[in-house]
Amino acid sequence: MAAAQGAAVLRPAGAESRRLTTRGVVSRVGEEFFAWLRTLASAAVYATLIVTFGFQVARVEGQSMAPTLADQDRLIVNKLVYRLTEPRRSDIVMLYYPINPDKSFVKRVIAEEGDQVRIVDGQVFVNEVPIPDEYVPAAYRSHDDWGPQIIPEGYYFVMGDHRNNSSDSRHWGMVPKRYIIGKVQLRWWPLPAAKLFD
Repeated sequence: MAAAQGAAVLRPAGAESRRLTTRGVVSRVGEEFFAWLRTLASAAVYATLIVTFGFQVARVEGQSMAPTLADQDRLIVNKLVYRLTEPRRSDIVMLYYPINPDKSFVKRVIAEEGDQVRIVDGQVFVNEVPIPDEYVPAAYRSHDDWGPQIIPEGYYFVMGDHRNNSSDSRHWGMVPKRYIIGKVQLRWWPLPAAKLFD
């Protein structure tokens, strides 16, 4: 039997409220999803800024900085510090390899621009003064001769601590300041060997 014209159509109780509740849930899920997307995008931007201008995580590959740093040590490199100050003698730095800047190395700054470097039987002299290098054990010393040579303006002379197993400024020359990525500040892995560097 047809419903009388103008008569109210009866629906099960609660159907409209269920529909409204479902729309509300979908709406809230959508809002949550976009909030998460905004958070992830913000985190990505902050991470990019930190890595680009502030700090970088690096991994040591090889033994050229032994015993100070070992193969596979994980490091935090401070990229901001050399925007404010200059690299100094004995700083441990991450740098682009001057012959192939797609590669990066970790080395120790031995001499700055204007310094004279000379090596006699493995002993390094900077401005005719032997540098303190107690961090190099006898078994890691080399017995080579090099120089004397004056470091040009805007360049640095770097060496690995494992003097007889390091490719460094003795072999491929000085490092331009623009190739120095940053200063090694922290070894954070392995945890038992974690260390802050001056």
